[in-house]
Amino acid sequence: MNAKTLTPTTDSQTTTVRPNMQRTLMMSMIALSMGGMSVAAQAQTQQQNEIEQLRQEVQALRSLVEQQKVQNAQTATAIANVQRTAATVPANPVLKTAKGAEFNLYGNVRLDASYQVEGGARDMPYNQINSVPLEGNAEQSDRLRSTLSATRLGLDFKSPVGDQDVKGKIEVDFLGGANLDNLRIRHAYLNYGNWLMGQTWSNFAIPDYMPETIDALAFVGGAVKRTPQVRYTAKFNPKTNLVVAAEDPKDSTVSQRLPALTARLNHQFADNFNVSVRAMGHEKRINSEEEMAWGVGAGAKYDVVPGTTLKADYYHVKGDSSFVSFTNTGVIARTDGSLVQNEFDSIMLGVTQKFGDKLHGTLGYGYMSFDEDQNYINALADKTKANKELWQAWANIFYSPTKPLSFGLEYVYGEREAFGAAPNGSKTGEDNRLNAVAIYNF
Repeated sequence: MNAKTLTPTTDSQTTTVRPNMQRTLMMSMIALSMGGMSVAAQAQTQQQNEIEQLRQEVQALRSLVEQQKVQNAQTATAIANVQRTAATVPANPVLKTAKGAEFNLYGNVRLDASYQVEGGARDMPYNQINSVPLEGNAEQSDRLRSTLSATRLGLDFKSPVGDQDVKGKIEVDFLGGANLDNLRIRHAYLNYGNWLMGQTWSNFAIPDYMPETIDALAFVGGAVKRTPQVRYTAKFNPKTNLVVAAEDPKDSTVSQRLPALTARLNHQFADNFNVSVRAMGHEKRINSEEEMAWGVGAGAKYDVVPGTTLKADYYHVKGDSSFVSFTNTGVIARTDGSLVQNEFDSIMLGVTQKFGDKLHGTLGYGYMSFDEDQNYINALADKTKANKELWQAWANIFYSPTKPLSFGLEYVYGEREAFGAAPNGSKTGEDNRLNAVAIYNF
């Protein structure tokens, strides 16, 4: 049996194997090192790419912001140009003079008609409640009356003076004279800053709080008084102002030597609620006797909801008949020369309802009560012509098919009670009418 002989490794073989292993190990290490360097290089390159991409995104965002700024500036400029253009366009056509004054012409053609069931004797289709005949004493019944006397023509104007404009108005109609058919001045005044000088609505008896009527002379409790005056307005804030005036009330019943002094405080509590309180004082002089007349008033306007408006106006006056309409004579001289004064309260209420852009209507009521001062009553020459009470109620409807045209229809009923009885014992007179109006505005 042969024994397998193990051949020992020689030194030469060992020497050959070891260099090979070393080379292999070195190559592996170099490969690993090169691989690590490659991975690091790739990571660095990827990081640089991400940074560059981020820079590009930031630059794009900056460009977008700059572009938006330019667009906003262009939009703001365009809006400003539109606003400037809109502000310079006049609301109404105007005429200009060589010196820079601007005029705006306006007016209307107005036809009033009335079918009078019972009423006053004057040949006009307007209110005569304080003088209608007493029952059974030649009443004026079943009459048709019409007129164009309320046709109106006006001119608004303004002219630059220094850093402000002088503004003004001239307006006329044909309701002047005893028969209300002559040309008359309604308004003629100048306005400069807070000052007004000329003729316009009285500062005491203003029509702002009267419910709407067709009747050009208004109804019981109202006032359509225009006076020559000098007026100053003090504005405390955008919602409150005080107006004071010296007025000529044109009271033909007295010998006037001083103007009436009036004051009016206006305040707006909210966008839909306005109020006014007023006061008046005026010396009344007959021969050498003098008495001071005075009065207070208050008015309110309240928009309950859009399209529904309530109005109310109240007066208490002593010794004057020149401001509020349809009153008894304010002051009378007795046989001994002394003066006695009349005193009254009046109130007017109404609601106006819009039924759309073309249709609206009003329900209203007015009442006046005169003090039963026996000294005053005894001084009356004719007690049937002075009234103890007056009242009227009315309902109307207005229709405007197009902007220049307006048509109205109104029914009114009222009564007066006199201090003295007629020969037949009657103390009551009646006003019963159907009014109509057609207006073309220009």
